[in-house]
Amino acid sequence: MTIRHPRFRRWHTAALAAGAIAAFAFGAGMMAREPAARAAPPPAPFAVPVVTAQAAVADVPEELVGIGNVQALYAVTVRAQVTGYLQSVNVAEGQMVKKGDLLAVIDPRPFQAALDQARAAKARDEANLVAAERDFERYKVLAKHEFQSWQNVDDQQGTVGALRASIQADEAAIEQAALNLSFAHITSPVDGRVGLRLIDPGNLITANQSGGLISVTQVQPITAVFTLPETNLPRVMDALARGPVPVRAYSSDGHRLLSAGVLLTPDNQIDTTTGTIKLKAQFANADNHLWPGQYITARVEIGVLKNVVTVPEAAVERGADGLFVFVVKPDQTATVRKVAETLERDGIAAITQGLSAGETVVVNGQSRLAEGEHVAVHAASVEGAAGREGG
Repeated sequence: MTIRHPRFRRWHTAALAAGAIAAFAFGAGMMAREPAARAAPPPAPFAVPVVTAQAAVADVPEELVGIGNVQALYAVTVRAQVTGYLQSVNVAEGQMVKKGDLLAVIDPRPFQAALDQARAAKARDEANLVAAERDFERYKVLAKHEFQSWQNVDDQQGTVGALRASIQADEAAIEQAALNLSFAHITSPVDGRVGLRLIDPGNLITANQSGGLISVTQVQPITAVFTLPETNLPRVMDALARGPVPVRAYSSDGHRLLSAGVLLTPDNQIDTTTGTIKLKAQFANADNHLWPGQYITARVEIGVLKNVVTVPEAAVERGADGLFVFVVKPDQTATVRKVAETLERDGIAAITQGLSAGETVVVNGQSRLAEGEHVAVHAASVEGAAGREGG
C-alpha cells in the first residue's frame, strides 16, 4: 500500500483547480470570438391585415337622387251601376286580369225582364203604327171624294206621328234596359291586379254605393313620383331635351335595385314651401318588384362622366378635414390621401382629385391603420368590398 505525503495531496488539488480555471477561460475566449451574425435578429414590424383594390379609369353615369313613392298607372275602385243581389264574384284576390274580363255578376233576371218588356212595347207600337198609317191613307182618299172630313185626316196624321214617337221612346227604353243588363255583368275597366274583395256574394248592393265591390290597379307598367331640389331642374330639362332619361328605382334604403325605367315629365310647378319639384317616371315592372304606395329611392341619369378615376365606395373614408383614402405605397406602408369625390353609384366612387389610376387603395381594414403603418394584403379585389367595415 502506497502512502502519499500530505504536501503531495495539496499540490495535486491545486493543479486540478488551475486546470479547471484555464479550461473555463479558454471556453470563454472561444465564445467571444463567435461571429456577430449568430446573434438573434430584431423582430419584424407589425403589419396590419387589409383588403385592397386598384384605382381604375371608367365612364360613370352622373345621377340625381330623389325620394318618392310608387303609384299605379291606373287605380280603379269598381262599383255597381245598378241595384241588385250580388250573384257571384268571378275573380280571385290578387289575380291579374285584362280589360273586359268578368269580375262579378249581379242577378240579371230583373234587367232581362225589363229588356223584354221594352221590346214588347216597341212591337206593340209598331203594330199600331202600321194600322194607323193604313187608316191615314184611306182617310185621305175618302176626303178627296168628300166621304171623310179633312179634320179626321189631320187627326189620323197626328196619331201616326205620335206612334212613331212612341217607337223612338221604346227604342230608347230598350237601349236603357240592355245597358242595365250589361251592368249586371261587371267587367274590369283596365288591365291590372285585383285587390282584396270588399263585399261577398249574396249581399244586396246599390248603384254607386260607397266602398265599391273590388279594386283593380294597373302595375305593369307602373309609375313613381319623386322629388328633386329645384336647383336640379335645369339639368333635368337639358337631359330631356337630349332624349329619353333613364331612371332606376331602388329600395328605400338605396341598396337594392328594383326596376329600371324612363323619366316621363316633371310637374308643372315648383313647391315653394319645400323648394322641390315633383317628377314622374314609368317602369315596366315585369317582375312586380314595385308596388303601389311603396317608398323608393329614384336615381335619374342626366349624363355620363368620361374617363374618371374610380375606386370601390368602401375605400372612401370621411374625416374632420373631408374625404380621404389609404393608399398602399410600394414599400407596403399606408399613407393618407385627401380626395374629392363626385358621386357614388352601385358601390363605385368617382374620384376627381387626389388619386391616379393604378394606385392601390385599402377597401377593408382602415380602422386599424395610421399614417406610415405597414400593411399585409390578405386579398385583392377589382370591385372592392361591398360595404364599409365599420370604423
